[in-house]
Amino acid sequence: MRMWIRNPLAILAEHAGGGVVVEDGVIVELVASGGYPALPVTESFDASGHVVLPGLINTHHHFYQTLTRAHPAAIDRELFPWLKALYPLWARLRPEDLRLAVRAALVELMLSGCTTAADHHYLYPAGLENAVDIAVEEARALGIRVTISRGSMNLSQKDGGLPPDEVVQDEDTILADCERVLGLFHDPKPGSMVQIALAPCSPFSVTTSLMAASAELATRFDAPLHTHLAETEDEDAYCREVYGKRPLDLLEEAGWLRPKTWLAHGIHFSCEECERLGKAGVGVCHCPTSNGILASGFCKTRELEAAGAPVGLGVDGSASNDGSNLMEELRHALLVNRLHYKSASAVTARDTIRWATEGSARCLGRSDIGRIAVGLQGDLALYRLDELRFSGAHDPIAALVLCGANRADRVMIGGRWRVIDGTIPGLDLTSLRRAHGLAAERYA
Repeated sequence: MRMWIRNPLAILAEHAGGGVVVEDGVIVELVASGGYPALPVTESFDASGHVVLPGLINTHHHFYQTLTRAHPAAIDRELFPWLKALYPLWARLRPEDLRLAVRAALVELMLSGCTTAADHHYLYPAGLENAVDIAVEEARALGIRVTISRGSMNLSQKDGGLPPDEVVQDEDTILADCERVLGLFHDPKPGSMVQIALAPCSPFSVTTSLMAASAELATRFDAPLHTHLAETEDEDAYCREVYGKRPLDLLEEAGWLRPKTWLAHGIHFSCEECERLGKAGVGVCHCPTSNGILASGFCKTRELEAAGAPVGLGVDGSASNDGSNLMEELRHALLVNRLHYKSASAVTARDTIRWATEGSARCLGRSDIGRIAVGLQGDLALYRLDELRFSGAHDPIAALVLCGANRADRVMIGGRWRVIDGTIPGLDLTSLRRAHGLAAERYA
């Protein structure tokens, strides 16, 4: 099929005022204003009422946490006490509940304009050994592109870590399952729908030997690496007390400072550490909403980018964001960064869009998504500006961020419409809400 998405109201691509042509899932032509495709098309879509963006890319999430949003046990707490309050609840997680949690998170993301999502699942109580399999199955059913991170924790409270014993696994078990899911699901080729990353959770929940072994295994499978790092001052204090060094030094010793590594949060890096990350090509996923809710601090986005480090965006878990809407994250990123840098010109609306698209793609180690360009995947998010909130807006692209867009009208993934008229064809959203809500009641 050769589809022309024609004459958009606005499009985030140069020399494409007449739209974009997608064939066999790939962008094959950008059409100039007033022009027509060079070859005949089999189908066209009138985008004159839409703003067209590259599909948004979420680089950090914990899908299972949709079951514990706004939980009384954790509200108004910072990261360490927040985790200690929620670990006992998460230890009860069942496969059927995880499936609903994953589905809810992916649906929310897609409806916001997300076409690629990265999940970080590190919680493995007894009975949940196939968590990665469940996430892959749900993503494939919905048709969204994913990087599923096989997370891990092997340092429990009895060993001086933060998580309780019932949610951790031993190193051999973890590495064996990492190799299993890499062999089953990881596809590093351009255009792939499923990739697997290895993601030991954090310096206070894993051993240094697991970090190093994960890096070796990822190299063998050409897979990315992911972890939380420099999120809180408590984490820094823990690393100094236990290891006598800062978190980034631990990461470097484990062989992680290299391209295809991306880190969640990156709040408490020094300027010198930002330079080290940039030199190594390590990406940072900025999670402004979660950082604000947990009062963790501000990410040095400008310093990281100036050093050459990719900066992406993520919603983080739905228990510390309390949503899975990536489009809303762009506005939060704009506001938080302007407050941090005390300048209205420090970060623009287009900067936040770039972080959520091209920057996020670089974090995931992908060059086939993140932009509207010939040869890249046909992943697009289309937004209408006919709500009252947009009335009077003169820059359609900036208006999406400044006026607070939160829902896409259409979403294309790999050349196929996955969201049409603000809904996912074939999905009973009412039934999903009911089933997910009933599951969440088990974690009260």
